[in-house]
Amino acid sequence: MVREPVTVALAGNPNVGKSTVFNRLTGLRQHTGNWAGKTVAIAEGSCRSAGHSYTLIDLPGTYSLLARSREEALARDYLESGAAQAVIVVCDASCLRRNLNLALQVMARQRRVLLCVNLLDEARRGGLELNLPLLEKRLGVPVVGISAHEKRSRETLLNALDALLDGPEPEPKLPALPPDADDDAVTAALLHTAEEALEGVVEAQSKTRQARMRKLDALLTGRYSAYPVMLALLALVLYLTILGANGLSDLLAALLAQAEGVLRRVSAALGLPTWLDGVLLDGAWRVLAWVTAVMLPPMALFFPLFTVLEDLGYLPRVAYNLDRPFQRCSACGKQALTMCMGFGCNAAGVVGCRIIDSERERLLAILTNALVPCNGRFPLLLTLLSLFFTVSGASPLVTALGLTGILVFSVSVTLLATRLLSSTVLKGKPSAFLLELPPFRRPQLGQILLRSLLDRTLFVLGRAAIVAAPAGMLLWALANVAPGGVSLIARCAAFLDPAGRFFGMDGAILLAFVLGLPANETVLPILLMLYTSQSTLSQPGDAAALHALLLQNGWTGLTALCVMVFCVLHWPCSTTLLTIKKETGSWRWTLLAAALPTGTGLALCAALHWVARLLGG
Repeated sequence: MVREPVTVALAGNPNVGKSTVFNRLTGLRQHTGNWAGKTVAIAEGSCRSAGHSYTLIDLPGTYSLLARSREEALARDYLESGAAQAVIVVCDASCLRRNLNLALQVMARQRRVLLCVNLLDEARRGGLELNLPLLEKRLGVPVVGISAHEKRSRETLLNALDALLDGPEPEPKLPALPPDADDDAVTAALLHTAEEALEGVVEAQSKTRQARMRKLDALLTGRYSAYPVMLALLALVLYLTILGANGLSDLLAALLAQAEGVLRRVSAALGLPTWLDGVLLDGAWRVLAWVTAVMLPPMALFFPLFTVLEDLGYLPRVAYNLDRPFQRCSACGKQALTMCMGFGCNAAGVVGCRIIDSERERLLAILTNALVPCNGRFPLLLTLLSLFFTVSGASPLVTALGLTGILVFSVSVTLLATRLLSSTVLKGKPSAFLLELPPFRRPQLGQILLRSLLDRTLFVLGRAAIVAAPAGMLLWALANVAPGGVSLIARCAAFLDPAGRFFGMDGAILLAFVLGLPANETVLPILLMLYTSQSTLSQPGDAAALHALLLQNGWTGLTALCVMVFCVLHWPCSTTLLTIKKETGSWRWTLLAAALPTGTGLALCAALHWVARLLGG
């Protein structure tokens, strides 16, 4: 008979595969990023063994329970609450010495502890052999070794957990400490105990792989090689995204156009009024279809490629490389991770700022995240690059290199803005930055596709669709309501024209950005709708026709440059703004997050325009 559910907590350092163990036991799709601090909240799941029903609690990854960060405090408070009847402490077989520090702290707070030594396969490939029975004898708690990505690990772990609960209570062997011992004394005693427990437990059979990994790390994080490698990998990711996304976007646009034809026949059969047909199909559907066709293919390629770098363990090395520049800006190196996430989606980057412990530094990362262009701004940037700044018929590689330069520019602006904020409204000194460089791991392609497509791509697309459809209705109304024979959208563009000219653009361009607030992907089609005086969105046509249309409306290379600068530096989309409000709980910070990139972008555009005029351009 299955008994009442037993609550079991999973604890462990970052990068030990704890969330993978949780997923293996529960079957849930818990995100398993390969960098420190990825899990920042408690996840819950359930599973059953032959003798028990379990409720599993996945605690945040933490190095200690001495509560120096939110993650440590959360894990400590939960373990001390008594809510868990047992704890599984997950350790990395390659890093047992460091992992045992946390395990011993948990053993001091919880009597029924199971030590799960994960990633045995990686340890063996690295030339390590472990004597786990000896470790179990020395610690006084059961020890089980697994490789969590293997299916058989689930049964092994559940059998060990059943034995822990059904057998006598373990008697862990802990260091004797005086009741008034400070944190340093506790840490020293725990490390000494870990050293004694591991003597003779871990034996290195080969040093070849370790030497090879050290050489690779020297290349990826070296003084002279780190930044060239970073730029080369960024250019490669962008090249592959551009190469594959163009054809997929055309195919998807054609399929959605066919679907529109079906919807129009349905509308005609239902006898819908002309205005309602226009609102639903010319407005909501066309904007939604455009956003989907333009946004989905690049995300479906960019996010998996980004996740491959994450699974390999490269992103923490990016944070390591960029730690010094961010430290000079009185910020945290972890901001580099959230900035990288912003290239895919600024809203996701803002949520990712939870991995930063310091509230001040977390705000710095949130407020500056929109200074890097998200996936939704790439289409306009790529279009203008190919039309005005590359040779006709240039390869995707040339375009990718141009986009890489734009992203380097945005990172530079991010650093400058971070420095400005940390010297004014968010003064303070940078906190200590502890970041583990995880071992290089083979990416799990199945999980990458699942996580990238479901957890990221479709999730972001769904949020964009929620705001795109209502925006399409508003856009249709502005284009079709024409008091005095002039549409409201044309009147708005004329009103903004003086301001647009001052900043090197025109009123139609500024209005397209304003109306593109729900989704950046719609800026270009809105602009074309204004230039062609159409009442609905339409495809831009081939590159030659688009280039001719822009030139007819007064565009020059300077105009294109100003538009690209403003595309990179303007207010975040509505989804990102709402996410900032949710994360900060303040409209003041949300408004500042919108004003910072917008003010920077407008100032740079005005400077470019007026310097060109002074030089006679």
